[in-house]
Amino acid sequence: MPEDALRDVLATAGVQDVDDLVAERANVKAWTDLRGRDYAWAREQSWAPFLRWTIVRDWNGRPKEFMPPLDEGSFLYMPTTMPHASIGEAQDVLAKLDMAMGSVPEVDLVVGKLGRVESPLDPAPISMIETVINYKSEYVTDRNGHQVRFAYDSKQGEFLRDTAGELIPDPHGLPFRQWREHIRKPDDIWDEIVKAAQLPGTTSAPKLQPIAARIVMLQSGMRAPMGIKVMGPDLQTIDRVCLDLERLLKQVPTVAAEAVIADRVVGKPYLELEIDREAIARHGLKIEDVQDVVEVAIGGKPLTTTVEGRERYPVRVRYARELRDSIEAIQGIYVPTPDGHQIPLIQLAAVSYVRGPQVIKSENTFLTGYVLFDMKKGQAEVDVVEACERFLEAKIKSGELQIPAGVSYTFAGSYENQIRSEKKLRVVLPLALFIIFIILYLQFKRVSTTLLVFSGIGVAWAGGFLMIWLYGQPWFLDVTLLGTNLRDLLNVHPINLSVAIWVGFIALFGIATDDGVVIATYLDQSFAERPTESVAGIREATLAAGNRRIRPCLMTTATTILALVPVLISTGRGADIMIPMAIPSFGGMCVALVTLFVVPTLYCAVAEWQLPKELH
Repeated sequence: MPEDALRDVLATAGVQDVDDLVAERANVKAWTDLRGRDYAWAREQSWAPFLRWTIVRDWNGRPKEFMPPLDEGSFLYMPTTMPHASIGEAQDVLAKLDMAMGSVPEVDLVVGKLGRVESPLDPAPISMIETVINYKSEYVTDRNGHQVRFAYDSKQGEFLRDTAGELIPDPHGLPFRQWREHIRKPDDIWDEIVKAAQLPGTTSAPKLQPIAARIVMLQSGMRAPMGIKVMGPDLQTIDRVCLDLERLLKQVPTVAAEAVIADRVVGKPYLELEIDREAIARHGLKIEDVQDVVEVAIGGKPLTTTVEGRERYPVRVRYARELRDSIEAIQGIYVPTPDGHQIPLIQLAAVSYVRGPQVIKSENTFLTGYVLFDMKKGQAEVDVVEACERFLEAKIKSGELQIPAGVSYTFAGSYENQIRSEKKLRVVLPLALFIIFIILYLQFKRVSTTLLVFSGIGVAWAGGFLMIWLYGQPWFLDVTLLGTNLRDLLNVHPINLSVAIWVGFIALFGIATDDGVVIATYLDQSFAERPTESVAGIREATLAAGNRRIRPCLMTTATTILALVPVLISTGRGADIMIPMAIPSFGGMCVALVTLFVVPTLYCAVAEWQLPKELH
């Protein structure tokens, strides 16, 4: 609404302080618009707008997730076809998807399957496709994962090749990059795969990796990192609610609309034969007689077993395929009567197609249907699920979403691990801090000195969060040195709060007090060796202890920081977990150097405060 129109409306309604309300609205709008700006815009601004943009980006805090996703070097693409697709059509779709995804240059191997094995533990229908996609490493590597260097002609700007067209290994050459220029990370490869796999008649699929997907399936039964379980009294009602939730979830800003997929609970075509009891009675037939003929003609019946060495094969008898592959052919199956006549099945039963369930799921004695969805890039699981919960609750209150009586829904997925871990961390973190405090007290035997040393944990805590915040800023270490961007070298990227982060903080708590212990211990010795009956004596003892222990404290901190640098620049398997664990310790120890000055200063202040007033 324009500002003038807003003034008129407020004035007509008799609202006081119209100017203040209009100014406040303009201020809120300015901050909202600022949040939508990107880094390219911010770089061109002066320091004041740049600072405001930096603050607004993380005003709501860091996103939360259970664990950072591990790079498995492969993807699991699991689209679905329509429930009524035949096995021949599903095989054709599978072959086309394999060829389309294999055409991506960064893809090394594509293996797809549909249906399930002969096991009740794998209830996958024909319409569910599973494709494992292995992609090439960014650079050519050997068996141990080390980059291989090849001969490079700097004048021509290209790699040298032999007569067979193969690269020539050269320890003094350059590593050969196998990805195209615009492909910078595995997420870009996934985007290319999704674009190539767009096929009419198939859905998209959430981003999955083989090992992570299996873990999620074992935990929740769903083939997506997050989803909704809809429970109700009958399949038709569940199907209707699932489709309504699918439509609404696509409107949530943090949800990837193309990955929202509701189970088509009802939609599988079934061939139903409804026997006419009066018709069979006129011919002297029983229901069992008609059913036996249908069983043998269509399904087949084993007559005997052939033995070939140690192998056994059943011998079945049934109609030829061309006599049972259509409704018309099935209607023409002859049923013998007791008087020797042959009656077509169409005269004894109604044959028709009906819609039925593709698969029947149940949990806690309730019939269940799934609505699967995934988050957009840059989002975290817990935040996305919470946003979806608020969105659906608002739709229910507004009446746009109707939940029938007897139907309920719950969110499920890997985010549940984060909820459980938060409950445990609420106990583990205070317990760790309490144990550290007790150990420090047993060392110094005084609460005042213990609190002074313990304050280093608070300083390190702030430093750890500061480093996490800096990792999320696009301008942090955005500097090119010797042709290498420091952000790429140090793997600088936004870090979500996860269990790995809190494990790093717990490790930080144990080492954050090292400097304080070193300098406080020598302060006790210095005060015991020197007269401290005056302010001058106290300050002299404090300076003496500080001068003697500044180097040991710097060495303690430096060894910790230097030991974490290889972890921060690591790129191998497991680096996705180790880097978030090392960031709090690295940032905390950098800031914890302040305790070199804080602890002696506070120690001196406490000693002066304990002096009698006549000695001040």
